[in-house]
Amino acid sequence: MLTSVPIPADLPATALETTAERPWPLRLLSAKMKEYIARMSGIWIEGEVIQFVVRPNAKTQFFTVKDLEEDVSITVSIYTHALPPNLESGNRVVVYAKPSFWEKRGTLNLWATEIRHVGLGDILARIEELKNRLAAEGLFDEALKKPLPFLPRRIGLVAGRNAEGTRDVLVNARRRLPGADFEVREVAVQGAAAVREILPALAELDAMEDVDVIVIARGGGSLEDLLPFSDEQLVRAVAATRTPVVSAIGHERDVPLLDLVADVRASTPTDAARRIVPDIREELARIDNDRARLRAALGGRIERAQADLEALRSRPALASPTAALDVRRQDIAQLRAWLHTHLERRIEADEAKLAGSVRTLRALSPQSTLERGYSILMDKSGSVVSRSAQAAGGDRLAAVLADGRLDVTVNETTQGNPDAR
Repeated sequence: MLTSVPIPADLPATALETTAERPWPLRLLSAKMKEYIARMSGIWIEGEVIQFVVRPNAKTQFFTVKDLEEDVSITVSIYTHALPPNLESGNRVVVYAKPSFWEKRGTLNLWATEIRHVGLGDILARIEELKNRLAAEGLFDEALKKPLPFLPRRIGLVAGRNAEGTRDVLVNARRRLPGADFEVREVAVQGAAAVREILPALAELDAMEDVDVIVIARGGGSLEDLLPFSDEQLVRAVAATRTPVVSAIGHERDVPLLDLVADVRASTPTDAARRIVPDIREELARIDNDRARLRAALGGRIERAQADLEALRSRPALASPTAALDVRRQDIAQLRAWLHTHLERRIEADEAKLAGSVRTLRALSPQSTLERGYSILMDKSGSVVSRSAQAAGGDRLAAVLADGRLDVTVNETTQGNPDAR
């Protein structure tokens, strides 16, 4: 059981009570830190072994374990007999150790009792667990995939320094589209520094207004080499971008989690170049083909329209536009002739009828009677005298003849029919 380091009575009882006038001596702080750290329990940690050189015949071996993502490292001590076989720099390990503080130098290290290699199966199991967790959150849903632009203004490229994958993307994209404009960010694409360098490069490209698509590319490699592209931080960062992201990692058989979250997965960097820009030769050929099809279609329509026009022009109404008018003109002439004939006949009939009526009228008129020798007697008032009782002896009457009149005086009137006498 650990005993607490005593604090002299003339010093502050706790670190919080120290002042510039009443400080702790460094030895007391180191002792207190050692005491505090010694109370910590053992812990399993994961990291990469670096700077490891076996010291022959030494009872204790020393090496450094570095964090897999951040630039954080710590010295580890272990008895030689507890070292696992084949341990060397670059190995990924899990270590069971207890923190230890060396008060003389004020350094912190770990005293290890067990070291295990992280095997491929363990790595795959962790990736699978992360994959299932992120899939459950919906990060891989097809509905979230953003379409690639047909002709990007500028292409963001995150790739290795002087790497083959970088050249594959640039050369093949510019072979397809000579004017392709790239904004390149060269970063580490394997090891602990990869994620740390890729994340700010990705954020910078995503913030550029004219960058329409971002390609993250790396050539082939072992599963361990491609581990950064299954990192949770990187996967979440890609899911959060506003710009479409193309993943071009490794070969066709390699499927890091970046492939699942990216908007488009390219099997290789060369395939990525094919996906992000159109092939100008193919597009020109397609334009020529479309132009030929359009010309043929228009030619066909013109020919059909010409045939329709010829058919219309061959119709009687268009072949001889005045034919119908000529027929109507003949009809009008015939109707006019018929009308003239009909009117003349009607006039002749009416004239004959009128002549008959005139004859009848003349035969019945008083003038005709007068012309046959009769006369009409009229008194001085102009009234016709048709009876003897209407006149008396000495009356003056006017006798109307066929060609004039006579003034007569009545000598005597006789009643009855004179012929009867």
